[in-house]
Amino acid sequence: MTERRQVHIYSAGCAVCEDAVGLVRDIACPSCEITVRDMNDPAVAAEARALGIARVPAVVIDGKLADCCAKGGPDREALKAAGIGTPMG
Repeated sequence: MTERRQVHIYSAGCAVCEDAVGLVRDIACPSCEITVRDMNDPAVAAEARALGIARVPAVVIDGKLADCCAKGGPDREALKAAGIGTPMG
């Protein structure tokens, strides 16, 4: 069985967050398992704080906050460099 890359998108449901969800889905491959996490849920917000998320939208790949999201917002090239869209073998 092929492993799957776990991609969590932390979102508040705003238009910018929805754009980030669309971006990740656009570049994702079958190896990517995408989950949108609702920051309006207090448990999800606590989880996000523990991951170092200070703003949304934010993308976490296999438990690690994407560098682009730690410095600003989701960026297509940075997310691809982090593995989104690259099939796992």
